[in-house]
Formats: sequence, C-alpha cells, structure tokens
Amino acid sequence: MLTLQIPDYMKLLPAVAQAQLARMTFPARGRVEGFKSGSHRSPYLGSSTEFAEHREYSPGDDPRNLDWRVFARQDRYCVKQYVEETNLRATILLDSSASMRFQGNAASALDGFQLSKFDYAKYIAAMLSFLFVKQGDAVGLIQFDSEVRSHLPARGSATHLRRMLQELDAAIPENASDAPSALHEAAERVPRRGIVILLSDLLSDTQKLMQALHHLRYRRHEVVVFQILTEEELTFPYSDAVQFRDLEGAVDDIDLDPASIRAEYLRQFTGFVNDLEQNCRRIPVDYVRLNTKDSYVSALSNYLGQRNGGRR
Repeated sequence: MLTLQIPDYMKLLPAVAQAQLARMTFPARGRVEGFKSGSHRSPYLGSSTEFAEHREYSPGDDPRNLDWRVFARQDRYCVKQYVEETNLRATILLDSSASMRFQGNAASALDGFQLSKFDYAKYIAAMLSFLFVKQGDAVGLIQFDSEVRSHLPARGSATHLRRMLQELDAAIPENASDAPSALHEAAERVPRRGIVILLSDLLSDTQKLMQALHHLRYRRHEVVVFQILTEEELTFPYSDAVQFRDLEGAVDDIDLDPASIRAEYLRQFTGFVNDLEQNCRRIPVDYVRLNTKDSYVSALSNYLGQRNGGRR
C-alpha cells in the first residue's frame, strides 16, 4: 500500500491554519510598485476603473479617454487618467539571532512541542508567504542576525513559495544579534517600494532601531513590525532562585533571586516595549506585539482582520 510522504517543510503550513486564514488577505495601505497587473494601487497612472485626474489632450492620445463634459463646460480637450493597479512586493525580515531561541514554559505548542520565539516567527513567515502568493503577489525573505545572512528576492510562484518554506524549515538561530545594522543593510537590498514585514524580539537599542526603521521608510516601504516575546519576558513570573543565561554569549550565567529584581525588571522592560511602540507609531510603522503563549493563527487573524477593516 502506497503512503503519501509529506515534506518536512510543509509542517509550517498546517491544514488547520490554512483553513482558518483561507479568506484573509494582506492589502497594501499605500501605493506600491510591482511588475504586473494586480489588486494594489500603483504610484503610476495607467488604465483602470478608478479615476485619478485630468490632463490636456495631446496628439496621439486615445480619443476614447476624452472627457466630453469638461469640453462642454470649458471648451477644451482633456483626457481622463486612471490609477493603475499593480501586484505587491512583500519582503519578510526574519530575525535569526540566538536570542530568538528562547522558548519559555508558557509558550503555545504545535504537535506536542512548545514554540520558541523563532519557531513562532517561522510559522508566521510561512503563513504570510502563503497568503501573498495565494493573492497573486510576490514575497521575499531576508534572514539576519548581526548582518544579512540570506536573501531570497520576491517572487510569486508556487515553486518560489516551496523554496521559502524549505529555507525557513532549515533555519537555525545561533549568532549574536545587531538588528539595527542588519536592517540598514536590508533596506539597501530591497528594491522598489512595497511592504517590509519585520519578525523579531527587537531586544536592541531603541534609538538605533528607530534609525533603521526610518531608513526603510525613507526607501518608501510600508513597514510592519511584529515584536515576538514570551510570557516570561513580559511578566517575569519567576519566584524561586533562577540561573539566567545569555543565549548570545555576551555575558556569563547569572544566579539571581527573582523576587528582589522583579519590580525593577518589569518597570524597565514595560518602559522599553511601550517606548518602542510609541516610536513606531510616530514614524509611522505598524507595530504589533505578540506573545508566544497565544495561538499564532489567532494573532495573525486578528491583525489581518483589523488591517482589512481599516482599508479605505
């Protein structure tokens, strides 16, 4: 009897998750530059059903675009111009640094295994890639730690999606991080304006992070930031003596009494994430804080629902 062997990388697209998000889309909020006709507004004028503006008639223009109402009122020939629609180019920036290995005891689980921050980010990256390709758009992937480690330019084919899933499945977070430097490098690598989606714990200097995000905005991208954290990082629930280890190896292991530092930790960490969110809003950058204890499917569904609901 023959059995169907499902490739390992397909585990990143569980059938249940696909079913829950099947009707979701990821629309562009601004104008984007693509390479074929699609469903998102382009910065260029072309041929579509949405009127943009008039311009004076020039020899060679299609007479069918003449606006006879303007001629009747102003006795001059004007041509209607329309907003051109294009497909979207999205690039996912995946933080593959060692700090993303942290899992925590409260993390949500899939197939009996609790998800680390990196696992959580990989599932979101896979599902977003699937949605972009499904809606006829192009998606690319950049993995980084202290620098860009790999770059798959945006494409929109099923073959390309399969390659992205294979890269995500094989990815291992192991090096020290320098997100701001890597984001500056990524900003120079991503061509044209589109959507850039950052998946990271963003445990870095806030001011330097903002400068890097400004760089992406300067390149005329719409930027979406998913900050992925664990319940332990957000609430510091420890009570007994704990040994803390720096996953990136910058400092030695530390034995601490959690009760003695809990209040100060929460004050500083809460201030950090709130400051990060406020600065993102000012740029403006879409900021979404995610907790790995929550279902990534529900979190993504909530965000996409809000994004579609707010589409003009």
